[in-house]
Amino acid sequence: MSLAKRRTSDFLPSLTRFFGDDFFSRDWGLSNFSNTETTLPAVNISESEDTFEVQMAAPGMQKKDFNNELDGNLLTISSEKQDQREETEGKYSRREFSYQSFQRTFNLPKEVVDVDKINATYQDGVLRLIIPKREEAKKQPRKTINVS
Repeated sequence: MSLAKRRTSDFLPSLTRFFGDDFFSRDWGLSNFSNTETTLPAVNISESEDTFEVQMAAPGMQKKDFNNELDGNLLTISSEKQDQREETEGKYSRREFSYQSFQRTFNLPKEVVDVDKINATYQDGVLRLIIPKREEAKKQPRKTINVS
């Protein structure tokens, strides 16, 4: 007797098509670090009957700091922010600067997503992308087929 290993993608077929098997199979742990040990914003992804929604926590940013691009099937969300301050008081001066950047890329299945209607908003430190599904990709209601 053998037990078959059931993949997460068996339970979540739509999300797996949207983000790929790798999204659910990688070990996320409790960290938000990339392969280069830089901090990445936390991302929540949900699916409804009509849309996918991507929420990215990015506090302290402004709308102009984000660059969202669609190139073929690839949706890339990136940001680059620089800040520099200098204060001089008497004999003392202080100069501070910071630089933040990140990039997240998601593979969108064109047969499921209506790429012309993607909408992005930024409010209260959260970037929100609403990605509508094409009408033909939405789950159809159950239909009874009569036997004649």
